[in-house]
Amino acid sequence: MACREQILSEDFGEALIDFRLAGDELDGMDYCVEMIDEQFAVLYFRRSGLVPVSVSKYTYNSIPKLYGLMQEETSAAREYDPVNLIKSGISEVQRPPLSLTGRGVVIGLVDTGIRYNMEVFKKSDGTSRILSIWDQTIQDGTPPEGFSFGTEYTNEQINEAIRNENPLSVVPSTDTDGHGTAVASVAAGSDIGYGTNFLGAAPDADIVMVKCKEAKQYLRDYYLIPEGVPAYCDANIGLAVKYLDRFARVGERPVVICIAMGTNWGDHAGNSVLARYLDRIARKRNRVVVLGGGNEGNAGHHFQRLFPMEGAAVTQTAEIRVGNEEPGFLMELWGTAPNTMSVSIRSPGGEVIPYIDFRSRETRNFSFIYEKTRIAVDHILVEQGGGDELVVFRVVQPTEGVWTFQIEMRGSIGYGYINMWLPISQFLKTDVYFLNSTPYVTLTEPSLADNVITVSAYDAGNNSFYIDSGRGFARGGGLKPDIAAPGVDVSTALGARTGSCMAAAITAGGAAQFMQWAVIEKNDVLAQSMEVKAYFMRGAARSADIIYPNRSWGFGRLDLAGTFRVLAEG
Repeated sequence: MACREQILSEDFGEALIDFRLAGDELDGMDYCVEMIDEQFAVLYFRRSGLVPVSVSKYTYNSIPKLYGLMQEETSAAREYDPVNLIKSGISEVQRPPLSLTGRGVVIGLVDTGIRYNMEVFKKSDGTSRILSIWDQTIQDGTPPEGFSFGTEYTNEQINEAIRNENPLSVVPSTDTDGHGTAVASVAAGSDIGYGTNFLGAAPDADIVMVKCKEAKQYLRDYYLIPEGVPAYCDANIGLAVKYLDRFARVGERPVVICIAMGTNWGDHAGNSVLARYLDRIARKRNRVVVLGGGNEGNAGHHFQRLFPMEGAAVTQTAEIRVGNEEPGFLMELWGTAPNTMSVSIRSPGGEVIPYIDFRSRETRNFSFIYEKTRIAVDHILVEQGGGDELVVFRVVQPTEGVWTFQIEMRGSIGYGYINMWLPISQFLKTDVYFLNSTPYVTLTEPSLADNVITVSAYDAGNNSFYIDSGRGFARGGGLKPDIAAPGVDVSTALGARTGSCMAAAITAGGAAQFMQWAVIEKNDVLAQSMEVKAYFMRGAARSADIIYPNRSWGFGRLDLAGTFRVLAEG
């Protein structure tokens, strides 16, 4: 295929784009385009001869965003506990008279792969429930039709591997991390021992797994990702979603797409290219897109302040505590149009960078006399996705201690917000956090997309909100999350796990049950993500002492049985 070399080579950069290239824009440039649909594509281009990656030299949305996994804690193997499915109303609708088990529905996942030989992914006759695996990391097999890289393993090949004494000699794809296997087992694990040994939310759904290829090194270097930490590029995630979308047949086979990855880079308003592509998929008939809201609520990685202005400059102070030997981080500062910002920086040792002049479109580089730290500052007055002002700080070898950022805002509107985000916890080597942080507006991208189902996490054992779960609302006030689902000590095929990935998995399984009723059983054959979200919101369990929609709970706790009670009463 035409783009194979460019996709795999570190000599080529990549960009997920939302427009069709005419061709003459890149005359004289060594490039290749992999189309996703009639609007979205991935552009691959030779990096030699180009300036280094920076917001000042490239448009902000053309620089790929990197996403991390959404699992926080794991526990040793323990007995299967159905409490999370019971509290979600999932167990009730699995039983007669509804008997909804996801039959006829495909659950598609973009993750770290799947251990296909485990019993939780097999039918009662021992054959696999996995329709296919697209392993983007294995290059010596046949890619899926219409794709240029990776290897596709069909259900027939997976069954052949299962029968072999050495399954990996037939289908060498596996999940060394375990994240994808855990998520898949919660969403769609088989009924083992009549539900006493294990049971997923949609035990009869078909499964499609994309093992996502990790990001190229030049992007890891730009974002200062610690060595060994999984990081995934939006371009590969977009191509994975395109692959999963192909399994849908309107009126015959719906697809529920579950993505348990997230990032703090982005405007947190649903305007990233990946968020808009996922929103486009969610608008299609017989598709449901479920996204976890991340685990950043208690990380101290978000700073927000309101500027009450009357035409004069107003200053706010953000203090960041940096741990010992932190290699660096990339931080974003978002303002609100039409006001404008300027920033001054003070190091722990007392050196000060005066208020930075943002009239130039060039990257401003700063170093310190008594410290090794280097800071590159980029500025965009009007960011293309949402029109707001953006400042990006790339901080290399920051000195341990408290860094102070003075933000001055000027304008005549009367008020203005600023929001600052540090990277997600996995992308930092040491403790780096705002001393005066806020836990709200901490849902990770791309979960702020409008039509997807965005899930926060709670503890089903005591109905308390999971303290680390991301919270809303969206920057600008959009109502996210949509729903809360169990995410603490959730039983998986690999032991109990915690994080918003578990909440997303349970919700995806519940969506598959609903789509069985709607599409397979012909009660609403054209159902799509927005409708499923609305049904879930109407049936959600709510507490009398909480006002909804809520920045933590959304419209309440997932209760699939409650959804069907609403349908029965309607």
